[in-house]
Amino acid sequence: MDLSDSAAEAAFRAEVRAFLDEHADKYPNRGRGGFEDGEFPGSEAMQPWRDALVEKGWIAPHWPKEYGGAGLSAQEQFVLNEEFAEAGVNNVGGFGVMMIGPTLMVHGSEEQKQEHLTKILHGERNWAQGWSEPGAGSDLASLQTRAIRDGDEYVVNGQKIWTSGAHRADWIYMLARTDPDAPKHRGISLLMFDLKTPGVSIRPLINMADGHAFNEVFFEDVRVPVRNRLGEENRGWYVGMTLTDFERSGIGNAVGVQRILRGLLKQARTLPEEQTRAARKKDGTWRLAFADRWIEADIARLFSYLNMTIQLRSLIPNHEASMSKLYTTELNQRIASTTLKLFGLYGQLWDKDRPEALRGMAARGYLGAVSSTIAGGTSEIQRNIIATRGLGLPRG
Repeated sequence: MDLSDSAAEAAFRAEVRAFLDEHADKYPNRGRGGFEDGEFPGSEAMQPWRDALVEKGWIAPHWPKEYGGAGLSAQEQFVLNEEFAEAGVNNVGGFGVMMIGPTLMVHGSEEQKQEHLTKILHGERNWAQGWSEPGAGSDLASLQTRAIRDGDEYVVNGQKIWTSGAHRADWIYMLARTDPDAPKHRGISLLMFDLKTPGVSIRPLINMADGHAFNEVFFEDVRVPVRNRLGEENRGWYVGMTLTDFERSGIGNAVGVQRILRGLLKQARTLPEEQTRAARKKDGTWRLAFADRWIEADIARLFSYLNMTIQLRSLIPNHEASMSKLYTTELNQRIASTTLKLFGLYGQLWDKDRPEALRGMAARGYLGAVSSTIAGGTSEIQRNIIATRGLGLPRG
């Protein structure tokens, strides 16, 4: 197996690195991971970085040039994502660029493309995803939010939960049941609408790491124009699955894991002996655990190479993307646990002003890692996909 760059890939990698040398410092708190208030993808703080990306066409590198993207090949996208992850930045496109935009290109009308795509690129329209409900998470097709046709509008009633970024978004795309008598995977439509539409209310959900990323969203007689439906009526499940295929594969997460490990090793080498005595026992427990994590991070990267190879064949990774998602998110939890053990009792500190244990990031990271195997499809769902679609096993 030869994982080295071709001449063309090496030239493009040099171009990306030159761009990062010039512009990466425009990214707020570069390399820290996550966003704080005022720094989310559509925020004013991110605008200089976004403007540089838009000018280069790299805010949406996978989009065709006719829609304002860069039209990069699969190899070029892979190199770009790899270098961005190494530099601790991302293209801040959010759900709009990564998911609903490409889905609009496949299933949207020309009017819908004209309405949304340019605004997505320039950060003028940020999106939330209305998927899960209190009684429909992993079994999403059991969703009960209703959209009843009334002339040229749908009247939407129901609730969504775990809605990432809804408190900062302008619009939402969501699945709603338009035919309650149809089998559960049918009778669903995908709707798009402004979150300021009368009848929409958003309630924050604060996670156990004291972060506000999720929300629950309520819909009470919300009127959505029929022209805002994406794809055919009652065929929204299949439109939604097109969108989900854009969510579960990529090099960024795998490279990000390796960056975390490099930072953790650097930190471990500078800590005083008394702070990490428990982790530095003579049996080398922590060092062995760190070596395991490093090997696992290399494996995660190989999963990403597999997905890229499939894309080079003009195919879409399916169970392979689930393999990558499952492996990487469970690895994130193991890394969080290893980090906490390194700092011992100091790892429980929560105060951002205390220098020990990464100013509280060890504790917050440990709690925050719990959700990684739930968001985007639980580990159990990923295993089902791998078993049935990848191994051909019968459904239980």
